Amino acid sequence: MAFKPQSEDESAMSEINVTPLVDVMLVLVIILLVTAPLLTQSVHVTLPKTVETTANINDQPLQLGIDAQGIMTLNKNPITDLAALEMVLKAELEKNPEVGVHLYADQSVVYAKLAELMAAVQHAGITKLSFVTEEQ
Repeated sequence: MAFKPQSEDESAMSEINVTPLVDVMLVLVIILLVTAPLLTQSVHVTLPKTVETTANINDQPLQLGIDAQGIMTLNKNPITDLAALEMVLKAELEKNPEVGVHLYADQSVVYAKLAELMAAVQHAGITKLSFVTEEQ
């Protein structure tokens, strides 16, 4: 609170007292900091009920695997070499232009072998390649 000394001039004081303003603002900031996380934690929604559906197996991505010895499999069927893999992938791409590949690679596979496998998928024309990993 600001006091003005007595003088012969009795004009109004022109200073702004900001202490109450700062107090109010600090209280509002504290309220916002406490309530903001509570508002975003849960959303209560009643979802509509529908008829059960089955997944379309034609839209499933191809499962391409390579183990520690470098043996390749496509949908659990062994593949002999990269040229055969490219031919099979091109045939699958002609059937479904939106086909994707999930790559299952052993962690001990040599990087060069994995790079060759990824290049074969790219040469076949497939652009959707995903790596499958396990959570620790």
